[in-house]
Amino acid sequence: MLSEFRDFIARGNVMDMAVGIIVGAAFTAIVTSLVSDLINPVIALFTGGVDFSGWFYTLDGSSHASLAAAQEAGAPVFAIGRFVMAVINFVIVAFVVFGLVKLVNRIKDRALREEEPMPEQPAAPSEIELLIEIRDALKAR
Repeated sequence: MLSEFRDFIARGNVMDMAVGIIVGAAFTAIVTSLVSDLINPVIALFTGGVDFSGWFYTLDGSSHASLAAAQEAGAPVFAIGRFVMAVINFVIVAFVVFGLVKLVNRIKDRALREEEPMPEQPAAPSEIELLIEIRDALKAR
């Protein structure tokens, strides 16, 4: 069993997956910061600072000043605002990731185009072929 586990771990695709997960975790922090620290403030500027996260309904009909107060009181809460904000953040993050992937693909395509070898030019006739042509042209005169 241990040798099978060692063989499984030693496979290249498992190591690639591990590296991908580690880089993905670091990338998540970057994208989250980009969205929350740079993009959301700009959106808040244009929407007048609308924040849906405080939008909630108590299922027992009680009234509370805020979502935090309702949760602290133990009221059953349908926090639709958090869901709306999660969807909005998802759309923003998905758009940012799409843009980044598109940029990386464009850079990779340019790099591949530069690395492609130039198409081979048709080979010029060799010296012997040229001499044969000259000999035949002289014979024809």
